[in-house]
Order: sequence, then structure tokens, then C-alpha cells
Amino acid sequence: MRSSLAPGVWFLRTFSRDSWFRGFILVLTFFIYTCYHMSRKPISVVKSRLHQNCSELINPINDSHSINDTTWCDWAPFDKNNYKELLGAVDNAFLVAYAIGMFISGIFGERLPLRYYLSAGMLLSGLFTSLFGLGYFWNIHVLWYFVLIQICNGLVQTTGWPSVVTCVGNWFGKGKRGLIMGIWNSHTSVGNILGSLIAGVWVNEHWGLSFVVPGIITAAMGVLTFLFLIEYPEDVDCAAPQHHTSDGLEENPDSPEDLGNGPCTNKESSLESAGRCSKEPRAQPSAISFLGALRIPGVVEFSLCLLFAKLVSYTFLYWLPLYIFNVAHFSAKQAGDLSTLFDVGGIMGGIMAGLISDHTNGRATTCCVMLILAAPMMFLYNNIGQNGITNSIVMLIICGALVNGPYALITTAVSADLGTHESLKGNAKALSTVTAIIDGTGSIGAALGPLLAGLISPTGWNNVFYMLISADVLACLLLCRLVYKEILAWKSSLNRDRGYKEI
Repeated sequence: MRSSLAPGVWFLRTFSRDSWFRGFILVLTFFIYTCYHMSRKPISVVKSRLHQNCSELINPINDSHSINDTTWCDWAPFDKNNYKELLGAVDNAFLVAYAIGMFISGIFGERLPLRYYLSAGMLLSGLFTSLFGLGYFWNIHVLWYFVLIQICNGLVQTTGWPSVVTCVGNWFGKGKRGLIMGIWNSHTSVGNILGSLIAGVWVNEHWGLSFVVPGIITAAMGVLTFLFLIEYPEDVDCAAPQHHTSDGLEENPDSPEDLGNGPCTNKESSLESAGRCSKEPRAQPSAISFLGALRIPGVVEFSLCLLFAKLVSYTFLYWLPLYIFNVAHFSAKQAGDLSTLFDVGGIMGGIMAGLISDHTNGRATTCCVMLILAAPMMFLYNNIGQNGITNSIVMLIICGALVNGPYALITTAVSADLGTHESLKGNAKALSTVTAIIDGTGSIGAALGPLLAGLISPTGWNNVFYMLISADVLACLLLCRLVYKEILAWKSSLNRDRGYKEI
């Protein structure tokens, strides 16, 4: 007597072939961008090792150094009093290159095969990340080497974001995009956490490995991307997602039913017919111009908002471990580990922002409310966040959620929404350019934040937090017009519902 089919197999069979492919792409792109962020994080952890107070340490090579020599264990050229400015310059080299490259990257991303473009970017990113760490083993002490490596890494890392957002946008329609992308966007925080933990293992001994190991992992992921990435659903005979048009109907220019009379207009559901239909020649929509993308309603406002939101987020990304190290007096490894709680909060904030914005259909309002709440929380963290380990843990998680929630929502669901806006009439070829414009503008803020923090921190950490709070308020103000439009839309919807009830 044969046994009945296993419950697990029944569960697996409930998902269609399309669902399996969509799930696979979501997981693959998640790991791809996790690696990108993982390779960016080690510098923030290693900073506290490049310059520290050496007076309490014993020199294993020469213990006869002067008791007043507090820099013998530092890594030149970061052993001087202006080390914060030098570290800020290293950060800024990466971020300025990233911001400039991002505006160009989106244009290339729309015109080149994403699989090749993304694979090459990951291999090069792994190489340059490793080269930064090899400076330790090669005993390099010149600033230009580290700055040059960061510039090259910043440029090649721009291949990542437009490509993964475009790929996910190709596979997923609007539906529950905010929630799906909110969960998916946790790759940013997961990458930061992994980068901090990996860097923390070697930061006190051989800090070069803090870069070499993430570099090798990133390059390996580039090989997997080349082997497995699927750019379009049609490439494996899956149904393309549908996008809303201005009349509220669903439009999918790539779906068989919309191509007029022919072999695809019938109701055949077999794989053979799907394969035959997917190979039919059809006119491809042309890539949108840079100015054309700027004219899409909401692109400019969300781009400028992201500039200030990303300024805040990246200042925490690059300077939080050093802030904890200096203010709370933890070790370099403990400070790096504790800073990961900010990213744990970021995961929660991204999911929460996506869920709320899907439910309310108010992307701008969700961002605005979270930004309003983030300002007082940052003030409180700076003033009472170091009064105990419990205070520090709770406030880091809350600050991470409120700071990274809007940033996550804008770079994912909002970018995908605008890249498939109704004014484009179903042309999803704008996704890469729109994503690059929004994230490129945000990256200008990401470059400014750590630079300003490096310049301001010698005057006191309080001034750094005042700068962050000011940026947060400006980000909120830039969304006012879009928030007003969403409120009017809600009022109109409410009045319409009341009218239906009265009828």
C-alpha cells in the first residue's frame, strides 16, 4: 500500500511555477545587494583601530616606547591629530564617486544586459574591497592609495542598486510592492550587520582581513549572479507583471493578450503555447531620457528628500561605531557589534514603512511621519542613549527604524512606482534611470553626511547630532506638497464612498 503524498510536498505544490521563479529572483537579488552593503561596512568598524589611544597597550615588538607615546599602535597616515578629517576624506572618496557614477549607471543599466553588468560590477567590487585590506599586508601608509581604491570601489558599486531594483521591478507588479520590497530591502541592514560582524572578528589583530574576506564573498556572489540571474520573466516563459494605467485598468504590454490578434490571443495555458508566444517578435519600448525621467511627477521631490534622509543614514553607517567607541568607551569590537542594532531597527522600519504605505496608499505621508518622529529620537539618543546598555540598545533600534524606514521606502517601492508611473503608459524601461536619479541624488547626501561629520565632530558630537536633526527636518519639508496631494486623494475617496452609501 502506497503512502499518501507528504504534507511538505503538498505545500510545495501550492506554489505555481511563476511563483517559484519570482521567489528565486527575490532571494538572489537579496543576497546580491547584501554583499554590496557588506563590503561597504568594514571601514566604519576599522576606523577605531586605525587611530586609538595606545598608552594602555603593550607593544609586542618593542615595549620600551615612551609612556607618553599614544600613537605607536595607530596606522599611518591616520596617526596624526587630523585623523578624523583624513578618515572623512576616505569615506568621501567612495561616496562622491558613488554619487557621480550613479547618474551614469542607470543609463548603462537600461542599455546593457543586467546579468553581465551586475556580475562585472560585483567582481570588481570584490577586487577593490580586497585591495583596501591588502594595504595592511603590503604595509602601505600613503593616503592616496586608500583614497584611490575607494574612488574605484565607489564607481563600480553603482552597478548594483539600479540593476537589482530594475530586475525586481521586471518580475513584480504594484500589488503589495511596499511590503514585499520593505522585506526585500532588509538586505541593506543585513549586509551592514554581516559587514560589522565579519570586520569585528579581525579588527583588533589583522584588520586587513576585515576587508579581504567580504571582498572574496562579494566576488563569489558575482560568479553566482552570472550563472543564475534571470532578467525578464519572459526569458523563462513566465507571465510578466501588470502595471496600473491612468484609467485604473491593468496594462502589460508584454503579455500575450495585449499584442493583438495572433497565436497568443487564445486561452491556451500549456507551457508549449507559452513558449511559442514568448518568442513572438514584438516592438521593444525605448529607454527614457534623463530629462524625461525628471519630468515624472514626484521624482524631483523624492530625490531631494532622499538626499537629506540618506545624509542622516550614512552618517550613522560610517560614524556610529566611532561615536559609541568615544562616548560609551566600549572596545572597537564591542562598538562595532553594538552598532548593528541600528541596522536591526532599520529592518523593522523598512518593513513597517512598506506595510503602512501599502495599506494607506500614502508613500509620502508614511515617510513624512517617520521623519518627524526621528528628529526627537536622535536628540534623546545623543543625550541619554549612553546612560546604560539597555537605554543604548532600545534607542539604537528605534532610531534605526525611524531613520532607515523612509530611506528604504523611497529607494525601493517609491522608485519602482515612479519607474512604472501611469504617465509612462506601461513602459517599464524607465525603471533603471528613475532609480539611478533618485538614489544618485540621495548619494550626494550620503557623501555630504560623513564628510560634515568628520569636519564637525572635533567641535563635539552634539553638533553632529544637531546637523543630523536639521537634515531630517529638511527631508520632511520637501515632501509637503506630495503629502498634501495624498490627503486630498484620501478626502476625495472618503467623499466618494459616502456618496455610494447614500445611493
